[in-house]
Amino acid sequence: MDDQRTEKHEQARNSLPDELKPIFDEFVADYKFAAEQYHGKPYVSYIVLAEMVKVGWRHSAASISDWK
Repeated sequence: MDDQRTEKHEQARNSLPDELKPIFDEFVADYKFAAEQYHGKPYVSYIVLAEMVKVGWRHSAASISDWK
């Protein structure tokens, strides 16, 4: 999977305080992986994910998926 950041990715990531950037990065990676599994393409709305992190999205449980 391509790890290069687009301009929109960088803008969304830079809208976050430094302490939330690792959470965002993990969320983006998980979302990209799931999108690729289901749709064949890793389409991501980075600003939506950034807003979700800002309002408190965090991993809260261990994965029950066979993907990882």
